[in-house]
Amino acid sequence: MIQRAVALISGIFVAGGIGILNSSEPASAFGTIHGMGQDAEHERITRAALRCSLEGDPDLCLEEETLEAVAGTDGEFGAVGAPDRGRMVFQTFAHCDSGDYFDTSSYPQSQEAAQAKLEECRSWMHSNMLSAVEAAGALLDEDGAIRDSQIPTWIDCVFAGRVPGRAKCNVLEHLGIVLHAAQDFYSHSNWVDHHDPGQPLSLTNPPGLDHNGPASWLDLREEHAPFPEGLISGSAGISSCFDNGGLLSGESCLTQDDENDELRITHADLNKDTGHIRRGGRETGPATTPRGSLNGNFERAVAAAIADSQDKLATLNGLLIERYGEDRGRTMICAITRDDPEDDC
Repeated sequence: MIQRAVALISGIFVAGGIGILNSSEPASAFGTIHGMGQDAEHERITRAALRCSLEGDPDLCLEEETLEAVAGTDGEFGAVGAPDRGRMVFQTFAHCDSGDYFDTSSYPQSQEAAQAKLEECRSWMHSNMLSAVEAAGALLDEDGAIRDSQIPTWIDCVFAGRVPGRAKCNVLEHLGIVLHAAQDFYSHSNWVDHHDPGQPLSLTNPPGLDHNGPASWLDLREEHAPFPEGLISGSAGISSCFDNGGLLSGESCLTQDDENDELRITHADLNKDTGHIRRGGRETGPATTPRGSLNGNFERAVAAAIADSQDKLATLNGLLIERYGEDRGRTMICAITRDDPEDDC
């Protein structure tokens, strides 16, 4: 759980106080940094999903500087890394955590409560997608021309502490938050998973749904969607991490319910957070978590996260046109995706 320690410590210092620990829960995710067991998985997934190619649609990719602002680079978190800084580190809905359930009469969280946790994560994505659409309104003047004052010079974007900036920065920050949660969904849930067929189903070998590709449930074009049967994610409670020494020792943190001390399916039991992803994103491995190493789970999680990240940009584009009309929407899309919209749009 070294990655969880990194995220926790980062969040404590950026957010400005250990008092946050009293009211929130931690989350770890696909990696945001290089080192400490991570390989900047969020950055690599985002680059693989949204980089431009000669044969690609320029409206469905981000040019180099814009992509760097979203994906981050060495020493910079980027917009997709914003949820691993400050208060969002501890908000489980920002990482699709704590939707844990196992079909026993004594399990400390009900199936309904587990579903509500995951529904909260989807609602968080949907809300931030709509916020990106709203923020894009400031990109254009009344005549439909791009406001140069709302296009960043890249030092203007501060993806930490929810500090508002120029309109394009604000759009990219909300998009990055959506991408982070969507990517974490595939790492933290059992959507793509095979469980270990050689072992009985248990808290440490929870059932997998064995899907390939993205979940239609995460299509944000609609506010609500039917909940997938059997979907769960690992618990990420903070108190037991300290109680069991998981935070400081780097050992697996078996989360326990505070009231009755019954074991739960933990983040460590399900996560596929870390492993090698080549810069192009099409070759992965080896995975470096137990669940990720099992039956190609990490590779499928990465592939689904890449495909879903592509769809999130397409969703944003569609919602912009729906909200602002074809002409203004297309100009906004150009301003968001191009590095030099003043000349290119």
